[in-house]
Amino acid sequence: MIYSFEPGDKRCEQFVAVLSDKSLDYEIIERDKVVIRIFGRVNGELREHLDQISGRAGKLILKKESENKPASANITERQKFIIAGPCSVESEEQIDRVAGFLSGLNLKYLRGGAFKPRTQSSSFQGLGKIGLKILASAASRYKMKVVTELMDKSQLDDVAQYADIIQVGSRNMFNYSLLTALGAVNKPVLLKRSMAATIDEWVHAADYIRRGGNERIILCERGIRTFEPRTRFTLDVLAIPLAKELSGLPVVADSSHAAGNRKLVPPLIKAALASGADGIMVEVHPDPDNALSDGAQSMSLDEFKTIFDEITQMGLLKQPDSDAGPGFQF
Repeated sequence: MIYSFEPGDKRCEQFVAVLSDKSLDYEIIERDKVVIRIFGRVNGELREHLDQISGRAGKLILKKESENKPASANITERQKFIIAGPCSVESEEQIDRVAGFLSGLNLKYLRGGAFKPRTQSSSFQGLGKIGLKILASAASRYKMKVVTELMDKSQLDDVAQYADIIQVGSRNMFNYSLLTALGAVNKPVLLKRSMAATIDEWVHAADYIRRGGNERIILCERGIRTFEPRTRFTLDVLAIPLAKELSGLPVVADSSHAAGNRKLVPPLIKAALASGADGIMVEVHPDPDNALSDGAQSMSLDEFKTIFDEITQMGLLKQPDSDAGPGFQF
């Protein structure tokens, strides 16, 4: 069970006193909010008492089918957006070139990994804090927002300092301790679906963040593992409208990770947007063939410009207004 308090809320002391009196183990996370995660069994009477002290019962995002309402109906009317950039931050020159190119298209969200979760331990692991500084510097120059991945709670202070949107990768969707900590942070969180997670598990994972008091959550469908060997993953297009209806949260699609092949990325972008995705996440690199990670699925600048023009002309993406801020507010 997870509860959230504003800093300085005197009810928090009373809440902790009850937990200690009942000999329950708990974890306290103090950041923008104070989040308390309770371990052990809590009976109905005690839960009711704790709810009363905290002032909020906190229902799950996911409801029973009979209770579901199309909460996402208003979300579909929001302006769609694109998060783009390389898989990994490799150098200042690389990020500056990509950010300048994307800014020229009036795009506002720059992605790039400073800490990289790699399958092989010998693979490039990212530039770490240096990479975060490179991202933030380029984003500042071009008036963009930084989207980057957090792998572990130990990186939270550094990532929160430089990121505008904190990404949780598919490998960490089940990392409930990390998700709980993100509930205490006053920044949007982009939560990727695990490659082997059901839609319900994905939405329940988001609830760990929400119960901590952070309602600014974006779900990201990035492809699931199936029996098909010809693609890296299978983009679950049906999960997009379903997750929106079940959670009421915005849902984006990572077409690059699902495809694993840059030639397959454009049709996935179109399919995701047509199915109701609120945005697209795509990997763009100045020299994909020599990228330090995921080059095969990364689009060149020219390739991305081609698909950007196509989806704009098709009406799948409204041409951003250069004088406006980010089209989607989190």
